[in-house]
Amino acid sequence: MNRVTVVVITRNRRDEVLRTLDAMTSLPDGAPIVVADNASTDGTADAIATLFPRVSLLRCDRNLGALARNLAVRQVLTPYVAFCDDDTRWQPGALTRAADVLDAYPGLASVTGRCLVEPDLVEDPITPELRDSPVAGPDWLPGPALLGVMAGLTTFRVEAFRQVGGFSPRLWFGGEEELLAIDLAAHGWWMCWDPDIVIHHAPSTSRDPRRRRQLGIRNTLWTLWLRRPVRSAARRTLDILGSAPKDAATFGAVLEALRGLPWMLSERRVVPAAVERGLRSLEESQRHSPARRYVS
Repeated sequence: MNRVTVVVITRNRRDEVLRTLDAMTSLPDGAPIVVADNASTDGTADAIATLFPRVSLLRCDRNLGALARNLAVRQVLTPYVAFCDDDTRWQPGALTRAADVLDAYPGLASVTGRCLVEPDLVEDPITPELRDSPVAGPDWLPGPALLGVMAGLTTFRVEAFRQVGGFSPRLWFGGEEELLAIDLAAHGWWMCWDPDIVIHHAPSTSRDPRRRRQLGIRNTLWTLWLRRPVRSAARRTLDILGSAPKDAATFGAVLEALRGLPWMLSERRVVPAAVERGLRSLEESQRHSPARRYVS
């Protein structure tokens, strides 16, 4: 019986997603796969339908960003869902390992794996933040407690994912995982890292790094002001803007963030004190993390 479904989102990366699907459909773990195509115009969806007929294909009528994952999860019948980007590939046994961990720890909402970046298979710069997470967790946790995840490296308990509504449609894409993780913690769920779950990442060259940086700054600011107490949100805002380049992308991110103030204030829900303590414990490592430098 299958325990994990793999969900992939893609847009206009035909060759990359086909390579990823070739690897994922060959895994001994044998997980069903759902691909949400974000209205690609390069023939991606048709190629998937032709070459991988056993893959469930969701053709979105527009680019939904991370929200496409939510739509795909609606089709998931297994208790767990592993997200896979179109330029990442879970390694043999990783999906089974993730399911085993989630089976063993019912209070765990998600488990995040170790990312090795191709071609040299060096650890992703985010790894020290995960391995050395200072977040205090219960003794039963099988790995370091997390208050932030990377979607493409993470297997979620579907029940927990649905309970918090999945990824926010407000954020669309770019750092959208942080709000989801905070909301899971606010609902009493735990998240952890497991180095024995290995995922390879071959970073796509088909991306707009400047726009991704802009979205990352905007979404980080929105997440801060949606969930953190005023003093914490202000402190982290100064940290982020102080370290970001003083250029048009950063200025645009701030403008976009300010335009969201009306809905942001109406949807603001400050996290419980225990979650806020965990978030504060992360601030020092986040200030010095190379994975959080908003440069392109």
